[in-house]
Amino acid sequence: MLQLTENATTIVKSIAEQAEATGLRITAEGQPDQSFGLVAATGAEPDDQVVEQNGATVYLDAAAATQLDDKVLDAGVDESGNAQFALAMQA
Repeated sequence: MLQLTENATTIVKSIAEQAEATGLRITAEGQPDQSFGLVAATGAEPDDQVVEQNGATVYLDAAAATQLDDKVLDAGVDESGNAQFALAMQA
């Protein structure tokens, strides 16, 4: 199952609060480039996998859940104040 770093947890909670949402939803945007969409969401869609970690909630559509099963989501803020997300393999 997808894991979140401490930074990702903080940023997911912050984005959700600002958007008056309950979490972020990640969707697989297609193969083979494995790009993903990310939007604030008020709840899970049918068949979503729900990842809750330290108060942060991430909803994964079925395809994203499969592709991200062995990944860690990290996040940071760039010089312009925009959130940046990155994926890495779980240890």
